[in-house]
Amino acid sequence: MLAEAVAAIAEDGLAALTMAGLAERLGTSGGHILYYFGSKDQLLLAALRWSEERLAAERAELLARRVRAPRKLDLFFALYLPDGPRDPRWMLWLELWARTAGNDELRHAQEEIDRGWQADLETVLRSGAERGAWVAEDVATAASDLLALLEGLSTRVVLGLAGTGREEALQAARRAAGRLGAPA
Repeated sequence: MLAEAVAAIAEDGLAALTMAGLAERLGTSGGHILYYFGSKDQLLLAALRWSEERLAAERAELLARRVRAPRKLDLFFALYLPDGPRDPRWMLWLELWARTAGNDELRHAQEEIDRGWQADLETVLRSGAERGAWVAEDVATAASDLLALLEGLSTRVVLGLAGTGREEALQAARRAAGRLGAPA
């Protein structure tokens, strides 16, 4: 159900999504979907958490890999960035951000998800610094700066802005990592 919700939101946006339309795609009733989610905001939040849980598992696998620190950082960047314009996962984020300012529950969920990415990137940066791959005196700040850049690059990629495809975003992240004392 959540996979179909992600696809529907990515295709047409949350505003265009109706519970009846989603129910039709799933072969069930709108009431059934409302029973589980209650509202479109709750559906969005459930779909985003479902998507991010899968990415958290991929990040855990990445952290466990025995690869050189610069390669691990590059793999982290690749995992974070969207595959291209209208990437379904990133379309969920755009929808969430549009609703977060007026919804404490959504804002807290965003902060919770962001903390996972922050902690894992700090682990990558700290590990690389310990192995002499780079100097990172303030790992938390370096991770926060890199995530802010990745978020901005991701927005440009998912919107399909000219000159900002996935590869260009990866190159920009690598350049920024080098300036922050963490060369990719």
